[in-house]
Amino acid sequence: MKKNIVALTVAGSDSGGSAGIQADIKTFSACGVYAASVITAITAQNLEGVRAIQAIKPTVVEAQLRAVLEGYPVKAVKTGMLFNREIIEVTADVLISYPRIPLVVVDPVFAATSGSRLIKPRAIRVLSDRLFPLAALVTPNLPEAEFLSARKLRSLDELRQAGEMLFKRFGVPFLMKGGHLADAADDLLVDGLGMRTYRGDFVSGVNSHGSGCTFSAAIAAFLARGSDLRSAVAKAKVFITASLIQAHALRPGTRVINHFFRDC
Repeated sequence: MKKNIVALTVAGSDSGGSAGIQADIKTFSACGVYAASVITAITAQNLEGVRAIQAIKPTVVEAQLRAVLEGYPVKAVKTGMLFNREIIEVTADVLISYPRIPLVVVDPVFAATSGSRLIKPRAIRVLSDRLFPLAALVTPNLPEAEFLSARKLRSLDELRQAGEMLFKRFGVPFLMKGGHLADAADDLLVDGLGMRTYRGDFVSGVNSHGSGCTFSAAIAAFLARGSDLRSAVAKAKVFITASLIQAHALRPGTRVINHFFRDC
């Protein structure tokens, strides 16, 4: 554990422990950095779906953010479920006021793997307008990439085209996650150097709830540790793939991500 390296997650709490704040804290710890957190919402959920959401007051979100940023040497920030316009705006306002923290990984988190919506529709525009410009990386999954690009994406080539379009629109790197494409888990990074493909085999027989949170949190952790963006994504890709391959059983027939398969 690099105790002097702090990564901060700003996200919702998952009562089932597989995604959100809980997944991010596990990931930061497994990847060797100190984990700090700001909770934006409390959810009642399990592997089957989200049953209830209670947003935290924006003033309390702001207070959490300022307390952590003023009290800890944060090297990177990862944002996940922000839920509504007010929380997004206060998060952006606070991050802008701390320019010494240049490494922000934005996981858009529009919906859970189960299909439950985790952001209010009107807040998506605010997220892209206010938070994307602050990002060192934005990590949409396939449905999120389709929404942002306003097109159906059926192949890696179409995913690449969408990534190039989003990079040009927002001026920040995009990691286009291809895990929802058939029998593949290839991801495409589009940045100022062009495009890089991160190959991966699709891991079957595992409930992947929280995989997006885990992947983006691992990227933030490796950025905090000093890796450049492309190396951080490569290391995080190895981490999430191994976490899925070495999944552990919660009960017969149900295997979930194993964040602590080894020290990374």
